[in-house]
Amino acid sequence: MAIRLGDTAPDFTAETTEGTIHFHEWLGDGWGVLFSHPKDYTPVCTTELGRVAKLKGEFAKRNVKVIALSVDGVEDHKGWIGDINETQACSVDYPIIADPERKVAQMYDMIHPNALDNMTVRSVFIVGPDKKVKLTLTYPASTGRNFDELLRVIDSLQLTANYQVATPADWKHGEDCVVVPAIKTEDIPSKFPKGFKEVKPYLRMTPQPDL
Repeated sequence: MAIRLGDTAPDFTAETTEGTIHFHEWLGDGWGVLFSHPKDYTPVCTTELGRVAKLKGEFAKRNVKVIALSVDGVEDHKGWIGDINETQACSVDYPIIADPERKVAQMYDMIHPNALDNMTVRSVFIVGPDKKVKLTLTYPASTGRNFDELLRVIDSLQLTANYQVATPADWKHGEDCVVVPAIKTEDIPSKFPKGFKEVKPYLRMTPQPDL
């Protein structure tokens, strides 16, 4: 069964390049990004794991842990990490799940009948502190994922969780946000002291509240 937004992210215990983890326990009270790869030693995924390694500080600033998954074993993962570090000029220091029996892949519906039978599709799950799935994305094997976009989405999700604002199309950090419809216009001044602009009764804009 496909995982939908708002579902509880399935919990699991798995071996990783950093030892055994219990997923929900490992997440703690923070956010998480789980992203899967068809197999080790694949070219596009090599660039992706390197990019995530370089962005680890950006994820950490947002209280986000990152964890990758591939259907190969831990020793294969460790050999691949050597290639990633060499070719991408990085240091992969986040866990990669070993899933040779496809248990986690099946749990998260990462193996699609229209793709290869035994390889995970390239999925992304953002999980909130409540262990609910906040975002899902699935990419084709030929297109590298945009991790700057994932950081942008995390910023948006955290603003909504903390301040009751949404973000408009193509929003970037520092730009105005949308006051969620649940807030009455007469209540906006007390909640958003930076002010607001009523474009339409249903479209109220306010400066990003956490700046």
